[in-house]
Amino acid sequence: MLSDWELWACANHVLQTHGDKAPLHVAEQIGALALAGDEAGIRTWQAIAERIVQLSSKASEGPLQ
Repeated sequence: MLSDWELWACANHVLQTHGDKAPLHVAEQIGALALAGDEAGIRTWQAIAERIVQLSSKASEGPLQ
């Protein structure tokens, strides 16, 4: 399993790379890993997905004041 810092970095990278399509990218990754039976990979991408949601919600709140 990746460290917390690495998971946040991955989430940020996925958001920067895929933008609005980030959830679709995550779903595709999880689907491929499920077909391969990679439970650890699925858990990793689920953790990344949780962080993407948090980053996205903070971005929609606007700049910090």
